[in-house]
Amino acid sequence: MGRSRRTLPEELLLLALDPATGTTAQPQSLDLGLAGAQLVELALAGRIAPDGDRIAVVVPRPTGDPTLDCALELLRRRGAPVRAVHWIGGPRLGLRQTYLSHLERCGMVHAVAGQMCGVLPTTRYQATDTEISREIRARLDSAIRTGVPPDPRTAALAALAHAVGLGKHLYPGNEGRSSRSRLRDLIRHDPVGGLVAHAVMDVQNGAAAQPRRSSAPAGRQAPGGRGAPEPARGVPAQPRRGPMARVAAH
Repeated sequence: MGRSRRTLPEELLLLALDPATGTTAQPQSLDLGLAGAQLVELALAGRIAPDGDRIAVVVPRPTGDPTLDCALELLRRRGAPVRAVHWIGGPRLGLRQTYLSHLERCGMVHAVAGQMCGVLPTTRYQATDTEISREIRARLDSAIRTGVPPDPRTAALAALAHAVGLGKHLYPGNEGRSSRSRLRDLIRHDPVGGLVAHAVMDVQNGAAAQPRRSSAPAGRQAPGGRGAPEPARGVPAQPRRGPMARVAAH
């Protein structure tokens, strides 16, 4: 995989960076989204493929991206296809920091040291190449505005952005309601992205222990929750089966 093209985890992280605060929006769900974005990127590279609600390694050859190749090797070691929810819900120690450090080395973000309450050391990240962030955002805006089915990469990015709850960060307030709705609808345009996005939402809803149902009664809605993404139109909603899974932020 050439390094001239940004990977989906990198693009998702750039979307989540708040230019005003230097922090990431939705940090806990973002960790899940980054793990899911790795799966989609590996699928786009032809290394893995969906097998029902599971992920199977079809070509174990490295991509050339160290972080993706680490994920690919872990999947290969499983020996058998793994459920997407189990993979995404597993521990991902330092994954967000790994990608932030990579973006810093590439010159796309700049680390700013600070303190919380004048005591605890903190690090904020400011985008240094805002043109890249604008280009990523423009792809989503174009897909939302035109209604033209986006390319698989943009569709997957939209699905992941919706799944981790970035809709209100990207399109805030009442004026952004229609854009958030259309962002949610883009989940239908990429099968792998849709599978992974639903797995991310299932982990957040505590549904990782149960297999995803292939159908749901007509008209049934998933109960809402604070900060929970709305279900995609035309896609069976998954009911909340338990408390939100706790994901450690690193």
